[in-house]
Amino acid sequence: MKKLFICTLLIHFFFNITASAKDNFFDEAKKMYDKKKLEDSKFLFQRNIVFNPKDAESYLYLAKIYKSEENEREEIKYLETTLLLEPDNEDALYMLIDIKLKNSNFSEVKDLTKKFKIICSTLCDKTKSIDERLTNIEAKDESKQ
Repeated sequence: MKKLFICTLLIHFFFNITASAKDNFFDEAKKMYDKKKLEDSKFLFQRNIVFNPKDAESYLYLAKIYKSEENEREEIKYLETTLLLEPDNEDALYMLIDIKLKNSNFSEVKDLTKKFKIICSTLCDKTKSIDERLTNIEAKDESKQ
């Protein structure tokens, strides 16, 4: 009986430490990101994902870090993962639209923009900018033909 109690206590203690480590990794990573210590924050966000693989916010911040490093391939990978976990994440959707616009992927931009207009709550003012950029690019494309 005593062994069972000790074992239960240890398991409970382990899970409490693990749960607090998850919070601490994200919080510390966010602080590092805000201080522009991107390498440190990248490491901590990745570490947070190990403990909490469904944390869409960590993936989003990693995408932002890779954007600042101009690593589009990794940025897209993390944005797509964010959207897989949280399909209505308007920050990730807007960032992905921006990439698709730069790469002249018009059909994807149109599809993503439709979804963005439905889900937007804080970035709705960006829809006009997206539409204008898309129109300008289409007009340039048509004038070349």
